Amino acid sequence: MSHYQTLCEHYKKIANFNHLSAISSWDQAVMMPAGGNASRSSANAELSLHIHQLATAPQLEELFAQAQSEPLSTIEQASLREMANQWQKSTLLPDDLVQAKSLAGSKCEHAWRTQRRDNDWQGFAKNFKEVVSLSQEEAQIRAQVSNKMPYDAMLDLYEPGASCAQLDTVFSSLKSWLPELTKQVQLKQASEQYLKPTEQYATQQQKQMGLDTMKLLGFDSNHGRLDISSHPFCGGVSDDVRITTRYDENDFVQSLMGIVHETGHARYEQGLPKALQGLPVGEARSMGIHESQSLFFEMQLGRSNEFINQLAPLTLKHFPNNDPAQFAAANLRKIYTRVTPDFIRVDADEVTYPAHIILRYEIERDLMNGKISYLDIPELWDQKMQKYLGISTAGNYKNGCMQDIHWTDGSFGYFPSYTLGAIYAAQFMAAMQKEVDVATCINEQRLTPIFNWLENNIWCKGSLLTTDELVIQSTGEALNANYFKKHLQQRYLG
Repeated sequence: MSHYQTLCEHYKKIANFNHLSAISSWDQAVMMPAGGNASRSSANAELSLHIHQLATAPQLEELFAQAQSEPLSTIEQASLREMANQWQKSTLLPDDLVQAKSLAGSKCEHAWRTQRRDNDWQGFAKNFKEVVSLSQEEAQIRAQVSNKMPYDAMLDLYEPGASCAQLDTVFSSLKSWLPELTKQVQLKQASEQYLKPTEQYATQQQKQMGLDTMKLLGFDSNHGRLDISSHPFCGGVSDDVRITTRYDENDFVQSLMGIVHETGHARYEQGLPKALQGLPVGEARSMGIHESQSLFFEMQLGRSNEFINQLAPLTLKHFPNNDPAQFAAANLRKIYTRVTPDFIRVDADEVTYPAHIILRYEIERDLMNGKISYLDIPELWDQKMQKYLGISTAGNYKNGCMQDIHWTDGSFGYFPSYTLGAIYAAQFMAAMQKEVDVATCINEQRLTPIFNWLENNIWCKGSLLTTDELVIQSTGEALNANYFKKHLQQRYLG
């Protein structure tokens, strides 16, 4: 067996343990009784430590050195590169920090579920303090080795190659035109008459509609499932994808779009190259690309006029006792494209959503770079909400700085992926439309050509290419936010 093959076997072993960790974490968020959290957190921390020790095994350094001199195919060279990248990132952290961060994150996330409900910032802050401290320690370690700013080093975990310099440029551009666009859209929509969802929509009926929509979107239910959690997410592994959403019986719109969003994540996972399964090179390219797929499904497809035309008969089918007038396609289009600045990121419309991300990016950037304290977050959050969206969260922690799950386990650097994903999604759609009549495909419920384009250009590539290479190869150019701007203008002002 070659040194490269030995490395592959080792990383497939790591993938198996990551599989168990993913399912355990899903169960902790969805099925586990509250009383099991302490022991589950301890078990997950032990598993995290074991995975970390496998990822930093002493023999790997020599194996990498020897594999470099072996004759490898182009795919094998990319595979070796991705294994080496993971190894380098893993070897930076001491075992005790990995275990401590896992324990602190589990404790903080579990308590957050009730603390958020109770608007208990003071209680949350006690656990959050340790998560921030350990994350800052990790950021410093990574920064020293990579010669980057601490936040850039954390950002690299989710969006390899990205930097504050790049994000500051992109987000500054968005801030220069999004506020005016938002005002124009609100002014245009002010005179539009529509029927708001004001009735009761039973959870079970919402779930069935969600399952039908997932089927329309090509979700493989033999390798995944839909459940309920306090925060929607897509977890598990490519052969066993776990989607969750949350239901509000006063509003069927948000849960359904949440399902469409997570189905985009799931289709990406299910479409990753089977031949490379278990290897880093077979994994998703980055969180920005991952979010591009979920936002392609939710925004580019899910809120298009053509797709909403397909949802109209589904709503009539699943809510037969409700007023059918609200489910008319023309009315649904107004519901699904309503622009209203609001507190909650996951419920935000497509136009105001980037403001939620920019706000979080600016706070976590300064937090990891040591410019602010975790205690400053509520006040900064309120200031930025007023500046970017014109609403105040003073004293409203549950709908302000406590609303997201990401920071509870120290996932600092993740948030920019959402808006990068929205920009990539618009760019992918523009490229796809040069080859595929997307509108006709949706109208005829013949979505296979759309999925084939995504599979051939994004999904099957895994991590064979860098993010820039993937975007250039599939669209002909690097990241270009003008497609996103054009998309919003056409949909909301056209």
